[in-house]
Amino acid sequence: MALAMCLGGLFLLGESRGNGLLGLLLMLGSIALVVLAGLARRGTTWSLTSDRLIERRDLFASSHQEMELIDVRSIEVSRSLLQRLLGLGTVTVASAASAEFLIIMSDIRDPQHVADTVRQARLKRLA
Repeated sequence: MALAMCLGGLFLLGESRGNGLLGLLLMLGSIALVVLAGLARRGTTWSLTSDRLIERRDLFASSHQEMELIDVRSIEVSRSLLQRLLGLGTVTVASAASAEFLIIMSDIRDPQHVADTVRQARLKRLA
């Protein structure tokens, strides 16, 4: 979305019909989106203990959620084209306790290794 806004802003800046202000606003908006997304990403941490997977979000507001490893239903790894080019991916961990309870680890390095680590911790917990 930020890329589309930036390209639209560049297009409007290049037009001769006086849409320069709108083009500038679109470009500034796209920059703001990228900065906010980066800040949100830096404010999110995940940790794995012998009992649970913990997610903490601390940017503008604070949230904390924990998933017991014995409640893990599935672990899914996905990678968009851009993520693949950057060596990143997304790991989604679903809970058996609730269909809506997910921990989504976005844009992390070596997502397959992270998924395997959570699987191994789950198996140890079940043993």
